[in-house]
Amino acid sequence: MDSFARRRWPPAEGGGEEGKETDLATLGNLCVDVVLSVPQLPPAPREEREAYMERLAASPPDQKFWEAGGNCNLAFAAARLGLRCSTLGHVGEEIYGKFLLDVLEEEGISVVGMLDNSDSSACQNAYETLLCWVLVDPFQRHGFCSRADFSDEPAFSWIRKLPAETKTAIHHSKILFCNGYAFDELFPDVISSAIDCAIDAGTAVFFDPGPRGKSLLHGTLDEQRALEHSLRLSDVLLLTSDEAESLTNIRNPIQAGQELLKRGIRTKWVVIKMGSKGSIMVTKSAVSSAPSFKIDVVDTVGCGDSFTAAIAFGFLHNLPAVSTLTLANAVGAATATGCGAGRNVAHLDKVLQLLRESNINEDDTPWSELIEASSFCSEVSVLSKTAVNSFSDRLVHVPTCNVVSNLLSMLEAVSERSTVQA
Repeated sequence: MDSFARRRWPPAEGGGEEGKETDLATLGNLCVDVVLSVPQLPPAPREEREAYMERLAASPPDQKFWEAGGNCNLAFAAARLGLRCSTLGHVGEEIYGKFLLDVLEEEGISVVGMLDNSDSSACQNAYETLLCWVLVDPFQRHGFCSRADFSDEPAFSWIRKLPAETKTAIHHSKILFCNGYAFDELFPDVISSAIDCAIDAGTAVFFDPGPRGKSLLHGTLDEQRALEHSLRLSDVLLLTSDEAESLTNIRNPIQAGQELLKRGIRTKWVVIKMGSKGSIMVTKSAVSSAPSFKIDVVDTVGCGDSFTAAIAFGFLHNLPAVSTLTLANAVGAATATGCGAGRNVAHLDKVLQLLRESNINEDDTPWSELIEASSFCSEVSVLSKTAVNSFSDRLVHVPTCNVVSNLLSMLEAVSERSTVQA
C-alpha cells in the first residue's frame, strides 16, 4: 500500500526556502465523494442511516458519479494558482483509492500515505479509502454520510502516532493546512503532533476549525485540548463569522478576530469569511476587508477551500492584506460559478476574468456597521472602486484598480508558465 499511495513529483526550480520544495501540504481529509440523486434523503436514526450507507456501498456506482473531495478541493485550487502541493493522508488500495491517486497525479499533486510500516499488513485489507456519500433529493436538498459518522473513534484509529514520512513531508513544506474534519479521521494527539512538527520545522500552520469547531469545543478532553492547541499555535486561522462567534461568544467578527488573535501565541492573521458580503482579515496592527464579487451562483460547494488556497498564495507571496482577500474572494467566486467541487473548483482563467471585470459589491454599510460596533478598531481598509469619503471616518478605501493590476501581473505570469509546461 505504501508504495502505491506515495507518489512524488520533482520540486520546481527555484524552490525558495532551503529544503522546502512544497508550498502547501494538507493533513488528512482525503476522500472520494460519490454524488448520487436519490428519491429521498436517508433516515435520521443512526442505525438506519448506517444500514442505508452499507447498501449504497455494496455495489459501487458508475465512476461518472465519483469526485475527489475533502482537502483535494484545496489542493486543486492551490495548484491552479501555481503552488506546489502535497496531500498527507490515508488512501486505500481499492478502486476508489486508485481513482483518487490518479486524479491527484493529473493535477500535479503528490500524496504521502500515513500508514505506519509496522502495522501495514494488518491495515491493508481493513481500511479502505474514505468515501463520502453526497445524496441529493428531487428538491436539491443535500445529505452527507460516511463511515466516520458511525464510530466513536476516528476513522483511521490505527494511526497512533505521526509516521516518519509524514514528518519529513511537513519539514519540506512551507505551509501545513489542517481543518476540523481531520478529527473525524485522526486522534487529537496525532493532529497536535503534526502542528508541533510544523513549528519545529519552521513551517507555517493554517487551521480552519469549520463546522466541527463547535462540537470539538464541547468534545472529549483530548479534543478540547487539541482544538485549543490548534487555535493558539496556528499562524493563520480561517473561520466563518458564525464559527468565530461560536468559539469566542462574540458576535462582531472584527472583535471575535481580535479575541482569537489575543489568545494566540503565534497567530499572525485571523481571516473571517463573511459569505456574500466578502471577507475580513484581522492582524495585530490592522483590519482589512474586501467585498465579494457579483456573480451568478451555481454551487457553493468547495468555495471555502478555494478561498483558502488564495489566502495561502497571498501569505507565501507577502501580498498586502486587501490584495490577499480580493484574490481569495475571486477564487471562491470562480468556484461558485461552476457545479460541484473536486476537479470543478476554480480554474485560473475564470479567476483572471473576474479580476479583470472587477464587478464587486460596493456597499459600505456592512463594513461601517461592523466598525461602529467595534470600539477596539481604529480603522478598516476596504477595497473600493471609488476612493471617495465614506460616512464612517474610520473606513479607508483602497483603489480596486491598483490591487487588481498587481494581482493580474502575478497571475498572468502563472498562467504563462502553466501554458509553457503543458
